[in-house]
Amino acid sequence: MQRPLSAAFWTELAFSIISALLTALTLAWPDWIEGIFEVAPDAGTGSSEWGIALAFTVVTLMLAALTRRTWRRDRRNSGFRAS
Repeated sequence: MQRPLSAAFWTELAFSIISALLTALTLAWPDWIEGIFEVAPDAGTGSSEWGIALAFTVVTLMLAALTRRTWRRDRRNSGFRAS
């Protein structure tokens, strides 16, 4: 019988999904940050939002790679062999 995936996997997966959703939110509605925090650091030019979207994208990709590595480690340690 296979062992369940580790808590680290599920935590990394949850954070990568949250980061991906924040990326999509920032690209679809760039002013959400200014609306929530009531601060316009770029004086309305949108440059801060592009920087934040880029940062969220990088974090999402890094978390996805980490999640994949953890998944592979958990599968290897459980004796699972993919065809």
